Amino acid sequence: MFIAAGCLCLAIWVYLLVFHGRFWQISRFKSDISMAVVGDAIAVVVPARNEADVVAQSISSLLKQRHVDRLHVYLVDDGSMDGTAEVAKRAARETVSAAVLTVISGRSLPPGWSGKLWAVQQGVEAALQFDPKFILLTDADIVHGSESISTLASIAQSGSYDLVSFMVKLYCRTLAERALIPAFVYFFFQLYPPAWISDPGKRTAGAAGGSILIRPDALERAGGIAGIRGEVIDDCALARSVKQSGGRVWLGVTDETRSLRPYESFGEIGRMISRSAFNQLRHSGFLLSLATVGMLVTYLLPPILAIFSRHILSATLGTLAWMLMATSFYPIIRFYKLNALWSFTLPLIALFYLGATLHSAFKFWTGKGGEWKGRVQDRKAEN
Repeated sequence: MFIAAGCLCLAIWVYLLVFHGRFWQISRFKSDISMAVVGDAIAVVVPARNEADVVAQSISSLLKQRHVDRLHVYLVDDGSMDGTAEVAKRAARETVSAAVLTVISGRSLPPGWSGKLWAVQQGVEAALQFDPKFILLTDADIVHGSESISTLASIAQSGSYDLVSFMVKLYCRTLAERALIPAFVYFFFQLYPPAWISDPGKRTAGAAGGSILIRPDALERAGGIAGIRGEVIDDCALARSVKQSGGRVWLGVTDETRSLRPYESFGEIGRMISRSAFNQLRHSGFLLSLATVGMLVTYLLPPILAIFSRHILSATLGTLAWMLMATSFYPIIRFYKLNALWSFTLPLIALFYLGATLHSAFKFWTGKGGEWKGRVQDRKAEN
């Protein structure tokens, strides 16, 4: 029995490393495209709700983009109470000119829409008047590298992609962030291997909401923002809609564009995971049970066998599986410039993520799923 368990663990990790789109080789997902000057118009849509502490840096970084001739930013102020709009306007005046920023006061949230996507919809409506070649969908807490937009546009043009996206570098300074944030990227790429996303022959589609560049005609073919209006994991839902409508999608990683959103405690990160984890499982108790067993076998069983098994062969198999696990995690650890020993903590990290997933199911079942900035965004469908 112990030997069979060890063989199963090792087989799982051989599969994940070799046959699962090489999701862990993060260096493969960096762009090597030669940038060209983008002469076409690009519109940027930024939904913002109470982001006064970060929006100035975000707007300034957008207005300092290199190799982009025509760019206009549309910020949708989604009922902010902290002066977000005024901070954004001041940042535009101090960077280039207030004329390149349009601030839209968000309208009341209609039934069936998530707050963020309703803000995005209003921004897209205004942005289309600019007749852009591309629309960048981003968040108010993202600071963009100076060539981020031109790089995304070059990738889209050279590969004939309809949607291109960067997984931005997440904030990672506190102990909780160092322990959990790299794993967030790791698990995301495991769910959505970029190599499979860009393969037209595979159904996998994904994107990272902090930085999505999309062609307006592809957005229209995919059903527009209205087509995903109630989605909690809206970035991946948009990528899926684009791919299902015949479009091509690309996802990569960058260390030039980064998030300013801090998560100072384990509790904050746990709540961030809980917002969408059960939605990812389609609110299915069966899939939750399957995921629970899968996480325990894949991540917890190898170190248990390695440390506690009295059978030499099963302990060896568990150790080998744990080593492969650490090997797959190390590139993300290195990307975030952390000590290599963090690679061996993935079993404990996975246990935390499993707990957050179970908490996500509990929140959904008690009518509080997807809580974000005072709104419940993931609730049971009413009959």
